[in-house]
Amino acid sequence: MSYFKKNKLIGFIIIAMILGLILGYIINLSIDSNAFKYDRSLTEQISNPTIKKQVEKSLTKYEVHQLSEIKKSVASNFSILSDIFLNLIKMIIAPLVLAVLVMGVAKVGDFKSVGRIGLKTIVYFTSATLIALALGLVIVNVFEPGKVLHLERPEASIDAGIKSSKQTSKNFIDHVIPESIIRSMASNDILPIVVFALFFGVATAAVGEIGKPIIKAFDSIGHIMFKVTNYVMNFAPVGVFGAITAVVIQQGLSVLSAYGYLMLCFFGGLLFFVFGVLFAICIIFKINYFRLMKDIKEPILLAFSTASSESAMPQTIKALESHGISNRIVSFVLPLGYSFNLDGSIMYMTFATVFIAQSYGMDISAADQIKMMLILLITSKGMAGVPRASLVVIAGMLTMFKIPVEGLLLLLAVDQFLDMGRSATNVVGNAVASAVVARLEGEKF
Repeated sequence: MSYFKKNKLIGFIIIAMILGLILGYIINLSIDSNAFKYDRSLTEQISNPTIKKQVEKSLTKYEVHQLSEIKKSVASNFSILSDIFLNLIKMIIAPLVLAVLVMGVAKVGDFKSVGRIGLKTIVYFTSATLIALALGLVIVNVFEPGKVLHLERPEASIDAGIKSSKQTSKNFIDHVIPESIIRSMASNDILPIVVFALFFGVATAAVGEIGKPIIKAFDSIGHIMFKVTNYVMNFAPVGVFGAITAVVIQQGLSVLSAYGYLMLCFFGGLLFFVFGVLFAICIIFKINYFRLMKDIKEPILLAFSTASSESAMPQTIKALESHGISNRIVSFVLPLGYSFNLDGSIMYMTFATVFIAQSYGMDISAADQIKMMLILLITSKGMAGVPRASLVVIAGMLTMFKIPVEGLLLLLAVDQFLDMGRSATNVVGNAVASAVVARLEGEKF
């Protein structure tokens, strides 16, 4: 109870979800019990059994269609609430991505001064991020948790879905290289923003002292946008209530089984990453994995219970130093890890994006999924440590691949529980990263 007093937003989201389930179920039952029923007495006058059966079958299909249309009409009234929240989310995508990426490139530029430790850290972070992103895609494609929902795509996005068209080099260049960064930001086109941010960030770092005011300005913009994101998130309970109510009106409580399967798949993926991937990395670098896990068990439990890997950072530093890793490694790798190496949060980005696409019956090609993974490799840097910013990154991916952003609210309803697993995984991932870099530096512990 004290946890929800400190995190009122999470409490309100859970309350909104419960109210949405209750109200949606009541409306769903009400529509079913008062549904339009065609007068079948006329079919009794048909003497031919075959024709009679065909007519009755046609009437049944008509009734099902009418029932679906009624539910869709009623649900649309509640979807307005979710539309308001989604528009607020879309509003902050471009400036937040641009500001954080420019700052991220500036941070990478600082590695020139720290030499070999910085290079080893960056190589490991990049490798771990690719593995996490790829694992998220593998889990969601193998188990297909989104296909349990069977959502109808919003009319506005039906013609805007992913289409299989011939990709030419000209189309690729036009899509990647921004003709106008202002136009790209106005349409929330993420990839051109990424390209511009990379050029701008490298150029700003290259000019040295002259560029420092710009870096400071973007740092300020980034912090301001994070604050704006927090303001926007205050509307999340309203959006969740509208989205959950609308879905339950159309599908009934069967949506709960879909949530259960979603959580089972994602937590299974996290466990595989922690006890499979990270364990294998420790074997390769001759690190006593189980002793390391034993020494960091308190930070892991703290991160899991608070759904915040940042809250466990002081304890993680203390635990790693007690494990035998030097302060010079821990104090360098761990803080960077909380911006560049949050494995659980990063894995969630690919998992969540494809999950939403599956929910709407959309197929994303292998080439598009690889492109998504490579874009997230860059856009996730510096943003994964802020849960709300992760939400914005996913929203940007949905916009880029023409996936209905409305699906984001369905995830938000259970995001608190998913975040508990992500946060615990983040702590383990950064602890292993510190141990690997220390081992590469020749430390024995």
